[in-house]
Parts: sequence; structure tokens; C-alpha cells
Amino acid sequence: MEKIASFTVDHLRLVPGVYVSRVDQVAGNPITTFDLRMTRPNKEPVMNTAEVHTIEHLGATFLRNHRDYASKTLYFGPMGCRTGFYLILAGSYESKDIVPLLKEMYTFCLLYTSD
Repeated sequence: MEKIASFTVDHLRLVPGVYVSRVDQVAGNPITTFDLRMTRPNKEPVMNTAEVHTIEHLGATFLRNHRDYASKTLYFGPMGCRTGFYLILAGSYESKDIVPLLKEMYTFCLLYTSD
């Protein structure tokens, strides 16, 4: 059986960062999956469930309302291992392309106050 590319990454050496996990083609259009690593895999502590859940909702809300990325955002959600998030965007991107977007998103999360 063929190994999944993201499972061949050495998780013992992986550090927090923004990584392109894969670029797929869907109906001839590129789809980019990012790993947004907040903590190191296989190292405690992982992110707390409550904080992950909050970032999941605020991040998804921000992205799906973003002036430039709303129509390109296919998915934003947590990794089961609670070391970060997945972001899937329509289009072909490199990590450096979305750093400004991520800064905006995390600033939105940080400064958010409920109505």
C-alpha cells in the first residue's frame, strides 16, 4: 500500500511552522492543504481542547468572511493530535503566501470579543 506523503514526515524533527502538506488537483484545479503546526508532535503539552475549539470557530468564521479568501477557503479545523490546524485553500500556494493571512486571522482571534 502506498504511504500517505504527510505520514512520511519525520514527526520527531518537526517544529512549529506553516507547511504545505500537499497540493491536489480536483477537476483540473489545484487545492493546497497546509499544516499549521502550533506545537511539536509527540511532545507534551498539546493544545488544550477548549482553546483549540475556540480557534477552530473563530478562525473558520474569519476565513469564510475574508475579503480575498472567503471563496477560496475549503476547510479550517484542528488536527486530531491537537498540535495545530489544517487549512485547505482552492489554488496553488506556498507557505509564505499565506503568512499575512494567518497573522490577520490570529490577531482576529486574539482581539475577538463577543457581541
